[in-house]
Amino acid sequence: MTIDTLVPAPREAIGVDPAHTPVDDELVARATSLVPLIREHAAEGAAAEQVSQVVIDALISEGLLSLFVPRRLGGQETTARTALEVLAEISRGDGATGWISALVGVSTWFGTTYGEQTQQEIWGDNPNSVISAVFTPGSTMERVEGGYLVSGRWPWASGSYATNWACLGIALDVPEGEDPRGLALFSRDQYSIEKSWFVTGMKGTASNTVVMENQFVPDHRVQGFAAMRDAEYLTPFTEELTSQMAFVPLAAIILIAPQLGLARHALELTLQKLPSKGVAYTRYTEARNSPSHQLGIAEATTKIRLAELLAANMADLIDSSAAAHELQPLETRAQIRNDVGVVADLCKEAIDILMSLNGAGSFAEPNVLSRIWRDSEIAARHAYVTSAVGKENYGRVLLGTDDPIVMDV
Repeated sequence: MTIDTLVPAPREAIGVDPAHTPVDDELVARATSLVPLIREHAAEGAAAEQVSQVVIDALISEGLLSLFVPRRLGGQETTARTALEVLAEISRGDGATGWISALVGVSTWFGTTYGEQTQQEIWGDNPNSVISAVFTPGSTMERVEGGYLVSGRWPWASGSYATNWACLGIALDVPEGEDPRGLALFSRDQYSIEKSWFVTGMKGTASNTVVMENQFVPDHRVQGFAAMRDAEYLTPFTEELTSQMAFVPLAAIILIAPQLGLARHALELTLQKLPSKGVAYTRYTEARNSPSHQLGIAEATTKIRLAELLAANMADLIDSSAAAHELQPLETRAQIRNDVGVVADLCKEAIDILMSLNGAGSFAEPNVLSRIWRDSEIAARHAYVTSAVGKENYGRVLLGTDDPIVMDV
């Protein structure tokens, strides 16, 4: 085989979207303006095991927790591409703050996919309403007239302390053979929050457990997960871009925005401090003259750039399909689930390299790099981010295996 025979595959065949969604620079600038405040309160949030209310209030004030809420309800109604940049910038301030912003932001979008009555119940009297979410079903659900009576426990409810609604997984009463998974919306007075988030990283996310006992949810606040996965939402406002976004791909790519921000922050700190740092037990008095450090910084920066390019492509794919009112093909959705894991791995690998370049002192408890590393390690292990399962799923779709795919896309 000669070089002449190595014809590259068409862009469409490898899932590259030639269209690029413009980024709303004004929204990104709002996030950038909050970075000093976010960093000022980051250590406090980790120690208190929840992001400071001062920061939460600032995010709400700037509209950065309502990125996908329609303008008619007081939100920003922005694109996936812009949201990715906004959330990465928040995460450059602090990983836990970025994680809450991402999870609460996309969970709040879930609420906009329900019918008009539900939307009015959530935002009619409070345009700043925000929602937390947990997909997995709780303990018991009983079908009653007009809805369900629900009890249960839902762990890992990130940012739930800062929200006034919860979107929780329930088991639906459906005919045998149909997907019983559903998502139901509950107001803050229907549940309590039990402290259960005791971890070494992402401490400020307060991903605690929602607890509920015999609470009624009407049918209009319930959607089937399978229908949502296929973008068959209850909202009648189908002309809005956000009403056409693919459910699982958007929920997945939001989770890598914190990884991008954490990697950028680690690189920022490294470029500030490393050049003039001595290299112990060598003749190099400044790391900027050390070949191993030069190679390392180049490799880490390249991994971050690759992650950014891949993340932007995923967002463009979501936005272009939404603008065309088309659900992405199965192959594209499986590709996105795969690429989410690849981006997380690239960022985590870049941060690992940067930690080594900065030396063992970067793991000291007071060192910001230590918190960045811990946050990245925790976030990269979210079930929607873990790369091995995403790769397996993508491979099944590409090869047309006899077995069903192993995760929702």
